[in-house]
Amino acid sequence: MHRRTLLQGAGAAAFAGSMGPISAHAQMTTVRVALGWINNVEYAGMWLALENGYFKEEGLEVKTLPGGPNAPPPPVTVASGGAEFGFGTWLPYLDAVARGNDFVLLAGTFPVSPLGILSLAAKPIRSAADMVGKKILAQGPNERTAIDATLALNKLPKTWEFVPAGFSPEPLLSKAGDGYTAYGTNQAVTLELKMNMVRDKDFFFTSFDSMGFKSYANLVFCTRAYLQANRPTVVKFLRGLTRGWIEDLKDPAVAARLAVSKYGADLGLDLKQQTRQNELQFAMLKNPAKPDQPLLVLDRDTIAGPMYDAARASGRDKLPDVDKLADFSVMQEVHDSLKKK
Repeated sequence: MHRRTLLQGAGAAAFAGSMGPISAHAQMTTVRVALGWINNVEYAGMWLALENGYFKEEGLEVKTLPGGPNAPPPPVTVASGGAEFGFGTWLPYLDAVARGNDFVLLAGTFPVSPLGILSLAAKPIRSAADMVGKKILAQGPNERTAIDATLALNKLPKTWEFVPAGFSPEPLLSKAGDGYTAYGTNQAVTLELKMNMVRDKDFFFTSFDSMGFKSYANLVFCTRAYLQANRPTVVKFLRGLTRGWIEDLKDPAVAARLAVSKYGADLGLDLKQQTRQNELQFAMLKNPAKPDQPLLVLDRDTIAGPMYDAARASGRDKLPDVDKLADFSVMQEVHDSLKKK
């Protein structure tokens, strides 16, 4: 659980030396981070960076602001000055920019979004064509947009019935719909662990990514003004966060325990579910089109190509130039500095 001992000894001293030593009396810089969801293992890299002191090594005091259904969206929090960094979702982020917010993308946690469709063996939904004419349980406008855009990308009619749903797959099990918008790392795991159902036998999860609707999950952004005025701080934050995700890949159970017992201790999280979620996230940290790309790096081709195609399919035609939307140099600087370790 507590792994600060890893920061002691010659190895940590060498790393600190390569980054520039932080004086015990140096003033820490506080940065606030608006999360897009509750404090669960979805933010494994954040919890490990906090727990192992990676941010403190950078001279940063990082405070996280949990998200969730009752919290303001991160773009709202960042735009109002309530946080320096936010974790955004692709289409809502584009909408925030279209409304005049001068944000800039810095990093992308998951090049493969875990959002998709859950279905049961009796009526499996395994392709975009299988959604046509189906009754689908969906949580809100973002999920409805993902369905419509996926159908458009596959040149299929947008003929399906929307049934309002919450965040539990129970309505699907009671056959209130043929499909249910869900996360392969969340509700699908619930069926595995709590219902003892077998994936690809008793139920199916088909991601929107596999059906052509591409988007990063947990995009890291800030205002352009903040980046221009505080670029060294931005690099330090992302360097600490990247180290957290690198550490996470060593053992999915560590961050899961931190989420359950510390950072999300009041949420009633289940350790088995959180560990399984973290295991599934490992594959999503890599861009399938460029598997050798370092963690958290934004890929210009992915954004300008399939992600912009997905945005256009959702009816968003006025898209900014990619190099105005994102700064691809920050994460390059982060990884260049990590190579010097």
